[in-house]
Amino acid sequence: MILWLNQSSTDDFILLGIFSHSPADHLLFSVVMLVFTVALCGNVLLILLIYTDARLHTPMYFFLSQLSLMDLMLVCTNVPKMAVNFLSGRKSISFVGCSIQIGLFVCLVGSEGLLLGLMAYDRYVAISHPLHYPVLMNQKVCLQIVGSSWAFGIVDGLVQMLVVMTFPYCNLREVDHFFCEMLSLLKLACVDTSLFEKVVFVCCVFMLLFPFSIIVASYARILGAVLRMHSAQSRRKALATCSSHLTAVSFFYGAAMFIYLRPRRYRTPSQDKVVSIFYTVLTPMLNPLIYSLRNRDVIGALQKGLDRCRIGSQH
Repeated sequence: MILWLNQSSTDDFILLGIFSHSPADHLLFSVVMLVFTVALCGNVLLILLIYTDARLHTPMYFFLSQLSLMDLMLVCTNVPKMAVNFLSGRKSISFVGCSIQIGLFVCLVGSEGLLLGLMAYDRYVAISHPLHYPVLMNQKVCLQIVGSSWAFGIVDGLVQMLVVMTFPYCNLREVDHFFCEMLSLLKLACVDTSLFEKVVFVCCVFMLLFPFSIIVASYARILGAVLRMHSAQSRRKALATCSSHLTAVSFFYGAAMFIYLRPRRYRTPSQDKVVSIFYTVLTPMLNPLIYSLRNRDVIGALQKGLDRCRIGSQH
């Protein structure tokens, strides 16, 4: 920690960012900030609805509230600093600030990826074993699922942050990204980091493919259960409960795999920055919209809340 404090006083990093100050980039920046605002409001609103409406006190919505909390923290980890740097013209970030960004980003992405995988198991149990669902997905199991997701992400984030920030960095400390993205930062190290990068790649493969395998296995079983249903209405209802989760999974895993599972020779900073915007800003905005606009329970809870506010204002 003493080493970190000594470095932070003199060794700021420069974030080159994603936007210039051209008219087109000013417009793109405004769009990103609009998406950020919608993501912020949407996730806060969804969390409030889930915790205030008794009809939403079920395992699926408990997991969804944690997903929204992760998305909320994710957009607040990188976007505010990017906005401050763009508007002020300053591009620096302190050594400690950079390390915090790395730790939080890795933690939240890892936790969200695992939680999305385990949410697929919840859907499998709900559709394939509906009579045993309250027993199989009791409060203890739900807390274990959420707790393991957070613990996995926190441990991974702490380990990677501590290792990355112990490397010595050269005088040219310009990070070609809009936040302290770990792989972009490692390019500035004064020592050979190839071994650590290989370890990180293996970790990324595990972090992405392990939850993804849970998702594939769960939905293969769900599909088998749906095909065995005799009622067309039951099939439609079962598929409708899974469609929101599958959409969220597609956005998150598609972007994450594109960035972290490509060979290094195919990686370009411009592509990485654009895709990072997609899953650090756009996906957190889409998740509450996907789960609310296609869900009668959430829409009903929102209408109930609005009616309560309207009655309160009349009095």
